[in-house]
Amino acid sequence: MSTVCRVVDYSYTPVMKYDLQFFAEDANGAEKTEEATPKKLEDARKEGQVAKSQEVATAFSLLAFFILLRILYRFLGKSFFQEFSRAYDSIPNIARLYDDYLPFLYIRSVLNNALLTILLLCSPFFLVGFLTAFLCDIVQVGLKPTAKPLQPKLNKINPISGLKKIFSTRKLFELFKSLLKLAIMAIVIISYFSKRTESIFLLYNMPLLQAIGLMGNLIIGLGMRIAAAYMIIAFADFIYQKRKFKKDMMMTKQEVKDEYKNSEGNPEVKGAQKRRMMEASRRRMMKQLPKADVVITNPTHYAVAIKYDAEEADAPVVLAKGADYLAQKIKEVARENNIEIVENKPLARMLYANVEVGEMVPPELYKAVAEVLAYVYHLKGKA
Repeated sequence: MSTVCRVVDYSYTPVMKYDLQFFAEDANGAEKTEEATPKKLEDARKEGQVAKSQEVATAFSLLAFFILLRILYRFLGKSFFQEFSRAYDSIPNIARLYDDYLPFLYIRSVLNNALLTILLLCSPFFLVGFLTAFLCDIVQVGLKPTAKPLQPKLNKINPISGLKKIFSTRKLFELFKSLLKLAIMAIVIISYFSKRTESIFLLYNMPLLQAIGLMGNLIIGLGMRIAAAYMIIAFADFIYQKRKFKKDMMMTKQEVKDEYKNSEGNPEVKGAQKRRMMEASRRRMMKQLPKADVVITNPTHYAVAIKYDAEEADAPVVLAKGADYLAQKIKEVARENNIEIVENKPLARMLYANVEVGEMVPPELYKAVAEVLAYVYHLKGKA
């Protein structure tokens, strides 16, 4: 009786392929560890993204409003009272008009005058509020307006994006900030009026102008305290917005590299272009080398080829120069073309370091170069 053995393969091949990078911190699997570049900050500013706290403008506007109210409240009280008296005194005149249309015209005239007077009285507060908010924004982010935030964007009406914003960390912080503001204002109001209940209960027994003056003092005193408390919130929010903006603008190493490639060009491509330019320049230099009168050497590290033609230039010109391997190539070409090779270590180093190919020898090296040329001309029997 034979026994048949079956080998069962329990190896498992997954049906769905997956990438562990999916579980990384972001889509690229890279952390934002680099400071924002000036270009990214400039692009963000063009889009209207800046480190700004709206609470700063609100706090200073409140403070400016109540300071102005402290200065003008007596004048405003008298002006409003006079306008009310003027409108109240016009009631008998309206009653004496029997025509159906004339009373309407008179009432409209009275209301128009009252509305114009109220707007004129309130205009300083509108102007001061606008200037204060404008100056606060300039101090925070500078003067560089942009219309990009006003342009319509489809993602702003996307319901999914809207839900994400509702439950975002920023919205939770704004909710916490609003609750904190309410709590602070409630504490300030309760503590302020709890010490002034007797004055409030005396209002019913005061003349109208005196009551208006007392209410003005109470409102201004409360407003100044609320503005001072709001300053603390604004200062804390300004620091938070600065840090949050800096964190939001952080970049990954890859983003920095990509930005550099887009703005400055790919380093590898630029390196290749530079190498090609150097090779082309070297070929032109070696092509001009046979015209040289002499090659001055170190003798092994540097080689500089010089030509002097009084009709072409006022001083000797460097046709070619090189170090190490290129210096050896220059000497080989010089031997092939029967060009004299003269060893002068200090002069070779000075020429290599201070004179570029195609430039004339500087005046301070005239004497040393003239001595070498005179030696070469003597060997070749030239004048």
